[in-house]
Amino acid sequence: MDMMNKRDCPFCKMARHEIPAVVVQEDEEVMAIMDLYPATTGHILVLPKQHIEDIYAMPAELVSCIMMTAITVAKAINQKLSPDGLNLIQSNKVAAGQTISHFHLHIVPRYCNDPVVLRFGHGSAPEDVKTLDLCYARNWLVNSYISE
Repeated sequence: MDMMNKRDCPFCKMARHEIPAVVVQEDEEVMAIMDLYPATTGHILVLPKQHIEDIYAMPAELVSCIMMTAITVAKAINQKLSPDGLNLIQSNKVAAGQTISHFHLHIVPRYCNDPVVLRFGHGSAPEDVKTLDLCYARNWLVNSYISE
């Protein structure tokens, strides 16, 4: 994923209405658009209009605006399309599958027998809780961040 500036970013161009997008919802901070490469029927992206590369750069006050839009859009999808389920997917950095370096939240309606496959390491046996506790040292990661 190339580092891009807001001038070249396709999502920024959509937010400035310089290139076409099917806008589902829009306010001063956030817009929801139809995904140009939908995984399923009704696949929508929610993104900040401001160029923010990923969740690590996201201001906390903008997170609530994005989630409020996501909830509104998800309820509309549920009412209009009646999917069998719905995923919210947000990826950060190349290793996680982020292809455009502008934060975006995928709202993917799910249908029985759709082609989308998500796997999260659900192996044959769960990890032992004692191992997890030692590995994460009783929330050292979260606690160290909160205390800063």
